[in-house]
Amino acid sequence: MRGKAWITEWDPEDEVFWERTGRRVARRNLWLSVLSEHIGFSVWSMWSVLVLFMSPEIGFDFTKAEKFLLVVTPTLVGAVLRLPYSSAVARFGGRNWTVFASGVLLVPCGLAAYFVQRPGTPLWVFLLIGGLAGVGGGNFASSMTNITGFYPLRHQGWALGLNAGGGNLGVAFVQLLGLLVIATAGSTHPSYVAAVYLPLIGCVALLAAVKMDNLATLRTAPGALREAAAHPDTWWISLLYIGTFGSFIGYGFAFGLVLQSQFDSTALEAASATFLGPLLGSLSRPLGGRLADRYGGARVTLWNFLGMTVGTAVLLVASLQGSFALFIAAFTVLFVLTGLGNGSTYKMIPAVHAAEAERAVAAGHDAEAAFTRSRRRSGAVIGIAGAVGALGGVAINLAFRTAYGSWGTGTAAFAVFLGYYGLCMLLVWAVYLRPRPEQGPAEVTRPDRQRSTTRV
Repeated sequence: MRGKAWITEWDPEDEVFWERTGRRVARRNLWLSVLSEHIGFSVWSMWSVLVLFMSPEIGFDFTKAEKFLLVVTPTLVGAVLRLPYSSAVARFGGRNWTVFASGVLLVPCGLAAYFVQRPGTPLWVFLLIGGLAGVGGGNFASSMTNITGFYPLRHQGWALGLNAGGGNLGVAFVQLLGLLVIATAGSTHPSYVAAVYLPLIGCVALLAAVKMDNLATLRTAPGALREAAAHPDTWWISLLYIGTFGSFIGYGFAFGLVLQSQFDSTALEAASATFLGPLLGSLSRPLGGRLADRYGGARVTLWNFLGMTVGTAVLLVASLQGSFALFIAAFTVLFVLTGLGNGSTYKMIPAVHAAEAERAVAAGHDAEAAFTRSRRRSGAVIGIAGAVGALGGVAINLAFRTAYGSWGTGTAAFAVFLGYYGLCMLLVWAVYLRPRPEQGPAEVTRPDRQRSTTRV
C-alpha cells in the first residue's frame, strides 16, 4: 500500500507481487537513486580535478603534500558520514533523505565555484570546502541501504552493482568534465567544473521529491546497528571492502596527482589519463554483482583479489622502471578489478545474513521474522562496510602523500598495497571458502531463491 509517498506493504520475495507491482516500483526508485548517487560521487571527487588546476599560473602555490591533503579531506569526511547516512534512510525514508542529501550538495559546489577563482585564498578555506564536499560520499550508503529494501535477494547483486556502478561513474564524469574545461577554456577556469553541477543538483532533488518512495519496511528496530557491529562477518567484509572500494576511490581521487608527481605530467596530460580507469571500474561493478549472483560473492572476490595482486606487482615494476605506458595500463586493469570486487563483495552482505535466516527457519523460527531481520541487518552492515571501505581510500591517499613527500616516488606505497591484497585473498579463503570437515565447502548452494538456499 502506498500513501503520501510511503509504501507500507512490500514483499519482493513473493514472485507474484514482484512481477505484478514490485519490479516497476523498484526500477523507478533504482534509476533515481543512481542519479542522486552519481551527482554525490561527482561532488565528492571534484577536488581530485580541481587540484590539477591549482598552479602558480592562477595564483595558487601549494606543495604536493598540501594538494594530497586537499584530496584526503573530502575522502575522510565522506567515509565518516556513511554510517549516519545509512541509518537516515530507516529513520526519514529513502525518498525524503534523497531529496535532502541531493539538495545539500549545492553548498560545497557553490563555495568551490566561488573560491577557486580567488587567488591567495588560504589552504584552510579549501580544506573546509573540501570537507563539505564529503557529504557527497555519504550518499552512497543511504542509496545502497534504500535499494537493498526494494529488491529480492536473487536480484540484489545486479541491482546493488548497477546502483553503485552508476554512482561510481560520477568520479569519471567529473574528471571528463575537467578534461573538457582544460581542453576548451584552458587550465585557468576551475570554477566551470563546479558551476556545471549547480543546476544538475537542483534537477535531481526535484525528481527525487516527485518520483521516489519511502519504504516503511526499512524502518530499523532499535539496536540494529549495534547488532550488526557485533557480527564478525561485518568486519571481515569491511576489510575486504577496504581492498576493493578503498582502492577504487583512493586511486580515483589520487591518480591525477600521482601522474603529476611520478612523471611530471601537465594538467592536460593528467586529466587526459585519469578518467578512463574510474570509468571502466564503474562499468565493471554491475558485472561483479551479476557474477556474484551466479557463482557466489566469495568465490568471485577471491579470484578478483588474485588479479589485483598480479596487477599491483606489474604496477610496482612500472614504477621502478619509470614506464609511463605500463604504469597507465596496470592502473587501468586495477580500476576494472576494483569495480568487479566492489560488486562481488557487496553481494556477500545480504547473502551471509540470508543464509543465517535460512538456518534460523530450519531450526524452527518464524520465516517472515527471520528474513525481515536479515534484510534490516544487511542494511546496517552496508552502512558500516561502506564507511570502513571508504576509509581505505583515505589510507591510500595518505600512503601516496607519505611516499611522494619522502621519496619522490610511489614505489613504497605500491608495495604496501600488494601485501594487503594478498592478505585479503587469504581472508576470503579462510573465512568463506575453506572446506570444513563437518559441513564441506562454505559455498555449496545456489542464490536463486532467498528462502531455499543461499550462496555466500
